[in-house]
Amino acid sequence: SDMRVLIVDDSRTMRRIIINTLQKLGYKDCFEASNGREGIEQLAAQQVDIIITDWNMPEMSGVDFTRVVRANEQTKHVPVLMITANAAEDDIVEAMRAGVNNYVVKPFTPDTLKEKIDAVLAARLQHQDNVTVVKLEQVS
Repeated sequence: SDMRVLIVDDSRTMRRIIINTLQKLGYKDCFEASNGREGIEQLAAQQVDIIITDWNMPEMSGVDFTRVVRANEQTKHVPVLMITANAAEDDIVEAMRAGVNNYVVKPFTPDTLKEKIDAVLAARLQHQDNVTVVKLEQVS
């Protein structure tokens, strides 16, 4: 697959885990950013097909980062998958309102990550915009 994936996470270890998992799933084209600001710089430098971002990061939270992505004409259609340690309903609602397409709760398995990526990409192909939010929990 020649999907270009941007991984935004302040933990280098977590970025490694995500990238290793993605490479096993066939996603070889991975870009990294250690915070939201770097993520925005990466998005300005190249086109990406999907963004995987952590929630809790210094400088800019994953939710704030997503708001910036959604407000930008160039990036507003890029699917965002958020990785979070807490799946409290209020947080999920806040993330979805900000424009996150789906989320993965840590710790996760490669299968879960694949499922979520497939879901956001399928939704993107179906609608070509971010109006429809796929909540896999309700589907499966």
